[in-house]
This record gives sequence, structure tokens and C-alpha cells, in this order.
Amino acid sequence: MEKLNEIIGGINSVLYFPILVILLIAVGIYFTIRTGFIQVSLLKEAFKVIKEKPDDKSDVSSFQALMISTASRVGTGNIVGVSSAICLGGYGAVFWMWLVAIIGSASAFAESTLAQMYKKKGKQSSYGGPSYYIEEGLKSRKLGVIFSIALIVCYAVGFNMLASYNLQQSFNSYSIYNPNITPKIIGLIFAVAVAIVILGGGKRIIKITQSLVPFMGIIFVLVSLIMIGINITRIPEVFRKIIEDAFNFKAIFSGFAGSSMILGMKRGLYSNEAGIGSAPNAAASAKVSHPVKQGLVQMISVFIDTLIICSSTAFMGLSSGVVPSPELDGSPFIQEALASVFGNFGFYFITASLVLFGFTTFIGNLYYVDSNFDYLLGKELEEKQRIPYRIIAVLLIFLGAIQEQSFVWNLADLFMGIMALINLPTIVILSNKLMACLKDYKKQIKKGKDPVFISKNIGMTENLDYWK
Repeated sequence: MEKLNEIIGGINSVLYFPILVILLIAVGIYFTIRTGFIQVSLLKEAFKVIKEKPDDKSDVSSFQALMISTASRVGTGNIVGVSSAICLGGYGAVFWMWLVAIIGSASAFAESTLAQMYKKKGKQSSYGGPSYYIEEGLKSRKLGVIFSIALIVCYAVGFNMLASYNLQQSFNSYSIYNPNITPKIIGLIFAVAVAIVILGGGKRIIKITQSLVPFMGIIFVLVSLIMIGINITRIPEVFRKIIEDAFNFKAIFSGFAGSSMILGMKRGLYSNEAGIGSAPNAAASAKVSHPVKQGLVQMISVFIDTLIICSSTAFMGLSSGVVPSPELDGSPFIQEALASVFGNFGFYFITASLVLFGFTTFIGNLYYVDSNFDYLLGKELEEKQRIPYRIIAVLLIFLGAIQEQSFVWNLADLFMGIMALINLPTIVILSNKLMACLKDYKKQIKKGKDPVFISKNIGMTENLDYWK
């Protein structure tokens, strides 16, 4: 295992820099410019679309699809990942996370709009994702299969095992923690809880995420604001250190792989997932009148994840006066920071947050896995047909709690990198169709219409399930 971990870590060091860091930024800038800075120009429109509801109550709304993707995005990485980036990389990691989110939101818009354009008609709702637009748009079934396998391994294995590990590790601060027993108990409890939800089918997954995600996000941000208010005098100094460290290129290039730039970008990508091809699996399920609508909604999900939740974590820690260090890597830094103001409540709150964030991450991730098993098998599976791989996914949640952290991080990073390596060039290749779709949307808005998409109006000749 140690040798395998070293090999995967070595691959990741090359995969993320120079390849993925350059590709992520380049593609993000490309779509930012080509869409006319859509993050700003259509931001008001994006919030308007979120409130729309489908005529049929049984259909998945824009908001529900947003909550599914946010459930996956907003997870233990928003606490543990941010803390690790700061403790190991420095204050500047926060800036690079912001940059990845702002630029990456344009890529998130592009991939989710394409997922809507190429979505398939299911028994209860539509479904789709990158594998579907890869096959239809690029005419490559093999590349679509590779992407689906990478996503399944990344989310059902890597990310869910990582979330499970982070959950049990948050109990390490308590005297009752026994390293030989506690991880197994925590892993078992969460495996059973997730099993109850996911074995109840896709509709139950949607209902749970729709309820839990807004609740946990609002509570977390409120506690962060209280923390910042109490330590308001430290905030100017925090901002100064973030900017100074972010542009301390001497320090960055002296230890590039462990620098604030690389760690901030990696953890930012892990957290908001913009451009890697995960959120489109949720975006494709929404019932909207125009693909651009769901693209705009999924763009908001990136902002929620990084600019709000990740920033809340960062300022909780950095405003406290607790100095980030490798010894406090992970949840201990944020727990110590909160404890400096709230005492033991700080430890309890972070543990509770990790429990809720981790639980919704498990559920959201497995919703993505469903869509990609459908793709691999060439049909929409019945709920009873999903039971075998869902049981395996539940077992992996248990195993994640007793696994080495570094190995699971590296495994998740590797397959997330493979997904991005396939998805980012694909959305660039299909960008002409995307831009034609966006132009059609803007044209209808200018005429005061509620945009409705008809594929032939932009010259699409593919045999689509929708938009005819």
C-alpha cells in the first residue's frame, strides 16, 4: 500500500502541475471571456431562474438539482480540505481557492448547459452528464466509458472513503476516542445511515438533500459570521496575509508542490468541482424550458461552495488567532479556532458540521454514480438493479473510516484529475454549440420572453431526446 501510495502521489504531482493547473485556468478564462463574463453579466438572471418550478410536481426542479450538486460539493472538504490547504500551504491558499471558483464557475456553466442539451428521457425524470455529451457530441463511446469509470471510482470509492475518514477523525479530539475501535463504530453508523437513504431510491435522495443542504449551510455561515464579528479587529490583518502569501512567488516556487498556489487550487477544485464533470450529472435531471437556465443555476453552486462555505471555514480559523501549522492539519485547526471563542462547543460544532456535510456528500456522490452506471450498461436501471453496487458503496464508506488518509486523498485526486482531463477539452470542443445555445437564450430575453429551447433553431442535427 505504501508503494502504491507513492506511485499515485508521483502521478498526481505531474498531473496537477503543470497539466491540470494550466488547463483549469485556461479553460475557465476561455469560457469567462467567450460568454462575456457570464459570472457577472447573468448573475441576476441566475438567481431568478433558481426560483422557477416545473409544471409537474413530480419533475425535478432547478432548485432540487442545485441541492443535489451542492450536497456533493459541500462536504467534509469544505472544512478539512480548506484547513489542510491553509495549514500546509499557508494563508495564500485561500486566494487561489477564490480564483479557481470565480474562473471555474464559467466552466461549470458550460458543462451543465451541455448536460441539459444532451440529456436523456428517463422513466421518472431526465438524466445525463458528461459521458452522454461526450458520446453524442464527440461520437466517442470509448471516451465516455473511461469518464464514467473514473467518476465511479472517484466518487463511490475515493471521495466517499475520504469523507468517511474525515468524519471519524473529527472525533479524535474527544477522550472517548479509541483509535482501534472508534473509527469502526463511526464508519458502521454512517454506512447504515447512508444505506437507509440510498436504498430508498433516487426520489428519497432528492428529498433528503433538498432539506438538509440549505439548513446545514445557513447554520455554518451564521456561526462563521459570529466568529468573525467577535474577532473583527483581526480581519484586516488576515486579508493582508492572504494577499501577501498568495503572491510570495519566491516561497511558492521553492516548494511548488506544497505551495499555497497548488494546495489552494487542488483543494478548491476538490471542493467546488467546477469543470471536472460531476455536477452535470445532477444538472441533467432538472426540468427547465432552456438548457442555459440550469447552466446558470449550477454556476451559483460553485459560488455557494467556495466563496461562501469555504470562505466561512477559512475566516473561522484565520480570525481566531490560532496559528495554522502542519500539526493542526485537518479538522483540529478549525476545532481549536472555534474553541478559542466558544470553548468545547467549538469541537462539538465542527463534529456536527462534518457529520451533516459528510452525510449529504455520501448521498450526492451516489446520485452521480447512478447516472454513470446507467451509461455503462446502456439503459436506465430499475431501483432493485442498483442495490448490488449501492451495497458495495456502503461497505466502502465503512472501509474509508479505517483507511490511511494520505492514500485516500491521492486516490481521489488521481481520478478527479482523469475526469477533468477528459471533460475540460470536451466542453471546449463543443463550445460552438454551447455559445449558439447561449446566444439563443439572450436573444429571447431581450424580446421579453421566457426562453424556450428548440434544437433546430441553432442548427443541431443530433437525434436528441428533448428540445425537438
